[in-house]
Amino acid sequence: MAKATVAISQDFFNAFAALPKSKQNKVMEFLSKFRSNPEAKGFNYEKIKGASDPNMRSVRIDDTYRAILMQEEGTNVYLLLWVDHHDEAYQWAARKRCVLNQTTGSIQVFETQEGNKPEERPASEEQALFAGLSEDILQKLGVPEELIAYTRTLTESTFDAAKDKLPRDAYEALDYVRVGLDPKEVIAELYGETPGDKTGDMATALQNPITKMQFYVADGEEDLKAMMNAPLEKWRVYLHPSQRRIVRKEYKGPARIIGGAGTGKTVVAMHRAKELASHCLGNERILFTTFTENLAADIQENLRKICTPDVMKHIEVVHLDQWVNRYLRSHEYPYTIEYGEKIAEMWRKAESFTGEDFDLPDGFFQEEWETVVQAQNIQTLAAYAKAPRPGRGIRLDRKLRIRVWKVFEEYRAMMDAEKVCDSACAMNECAQLLTAGPEVRLYSSVIVDEGQDFGPSAFRLIRAIAGSEHPNDLFIVGDAHQRIYRNKVVLSRCGINVRGRSGKLRMNYRTTEEIRHSAMNVLTGLSFDDLDDGIDDGKGYISLSHGEKPSVSVYGTQDQEADELIKRIREQIAAGIDPREICVVARTNALVDNYKKYLSAAGIDIFEVKRRQADDRSRMGVRLATMHRVKGLEFTTVFIVAANKNYMPLKSAVNRTDPAEREAAMASERCLLYVAMTRAKKKVMISAYGAVSEFLG
Repeated sequence: MAKATVAISQDFFNAFAALPKSKQNKVMEFLSKFRSNPEAKGFNYEKIKGASDPNMRSVRIDDTYRAILMQEEGTNVYLLLWVDHHDEAYQWAARKRCVLNQTTGSIQVFETQEGNKPEERPASEEQALFAGLSEDILQKLGVPEELIAYTRTLTESTFDAAKDKLPRDAYEALDYVRVGLDPKEVIAELYGETPGDKTGDMATALQNPITKMQFYVADGEEDLKAMMNAPLEKWRVYLHPSQRRIVRKEYKGPARIIGGAGTGKTVVAMHRAKELASHCLGNERILFTTFTENLAADIQENLRKICTPDVMKHIEVVHLDQWVNRYLRSHEYPYTIEYGEKIAEMWRKAESFTGEDFDLPDGFFQEEWETVVQAQNIQTLAAYAKAPRPGRGIRLDRKLRIRVWKVFEEYRAMMDAEKVCDSACAMNECAQLLTAGPEVRLYSSVIVDEGQDFGPSAFRLIRAIAGSEHPNDLFIVGDAHQRIYRNKVVLSRCGINVRGRSGKLRMNYRTTEEIRHSAMNVLTGLSFDDLDDGIDDGKGYISLSHGEKPSVSVYGTQDQEADELIKRIREQIAAGIDPREICVVARTNALVDNYKKYLSAAGIDIFEVKRRQADDRSRMGVRLATMHRVKGLEFTTVFIVAANKNYMPLKSAVNRTDPAEREAAMASERCLLYVAMTRAKKKVMISAYGAVSEFLG
């Protein structure tokens, strides 16, 4: 007989994560033995009394705990479905069925028909959502035949409860239809690559993308141990079919994927890196780059969780500024890259050295340099005189442009004299070095995360790093709703043609629908691009989970706010929330320091998530972070503190005299709050003292 195949469901991992630690150790021992020989003596297979599924069995973990599995008669495929205390495990199994859906070719788990019988409803009740769909369409949406009658009774008020009764894929498909997507589009999106020949074989069904969304077959003992040690990190193995298709697709050139917060863009990018790196030969490498140092550290840590050492050696993870520094040093570039106050001071000197009296807002020259001159790689006055200035509020005639150019010349002369340059100049210098001679392909592919935060100079450089267009050369993921650094780009103008090679992730796997909806309300009135010539209107994004709406509380003083924060954190911990799954988020580092003192004085263990390090989940403590640092992370509960008028938006960040610049800065501040809110999986609690932020009105 062929070697047994043991697949583990998401439900099993969820149940495992809820067990006491001592029982988790027992389950891990059981899994190791069971995978080696499912028919070994001592597992004590028992039928489930009263179960409607004749193939459902329980097996012994110890004297009090049982695992529930399904084995189709005559096969060597074992599906581990649940683990729990003896009585609770049997109760779960008695009301469940596990079948191979012959329409979709996937394995489904759902409640038995007895628990889903349609009820008599008065004619005056709200309209059924799916009563008008044909039986054929419902089955193609993944609804088992025995649940069609039940599905046709569902209304807006009863749909949420169906999540625990329907197969997961069917519920998701129906949710898309519920919010207005065409059923045929949903079928193509969700089941587009299901096998055409439905053989009825469980082993074949385990290769179906829909099944892989819910069942996982470990590659080996170490792989299984890693998964069991982090049972809630399901993103590592359970990819959605739409994600899996993107990860494995062969693109003839650059590809761009957009999606709202929580839709799994970074997850897809990491699995894409793993997929491409697994095919690398010799010294071939994949470059995985992102906008900030801390995000690169987080990605590096998470890639190690899904990649073997042999695959990982083909992936280089580095944020772009660091890559630029390293490349220029290797070419003996004599300039040092400077940021922040050093550059701002040089601009002040450059303006004064011209002797001109400009009636222009503070910061105008640096912003003009970054958003017009460097963004378009302008080298001469003639080019600047006729350059378009999209998004710039102050109009400049030819005479004023000539005067402004004198400031740019002084600034360039000062950089040459002091042997320093700014980030945009360094990127343009890198791109010129890369394209000056015969092409040398440094990487077989380049993957870009948080693409919305990169500007034109960065993407021209990324195009140069990737070399001339070739299959799978560039893979870019991003979301303009999370653009917090005010860099806007049109990829096609940077030599990156993604037309015909674009995708969109719609399903939010992190946050509840209530959090997603509230966060989107913060962005009301703003328009968002798709990183190219199109618009992302935010439509079609939905969350499968539901929960409480984010709360907003206002206190008289910061001390009062902190007292309530401490109380609520303790309530969360008492309710069983791991302190590492709680994060306190503030707008500035100074605010983070303040709340750190409050929590420390109250005896609450804390761990500050800092700029240049990954969030090490082996370190205990409630997390504290700025809104910028929390990007890319997720937590069960997020407390957003000091949501005050002068902190959100931050007064210094939006203090611009140019109306267009102020509008852009306000949009970035709104995006920052959106990012902070969407880090939460279950609960968002916002608090302020004094006057509350206008964003929350």
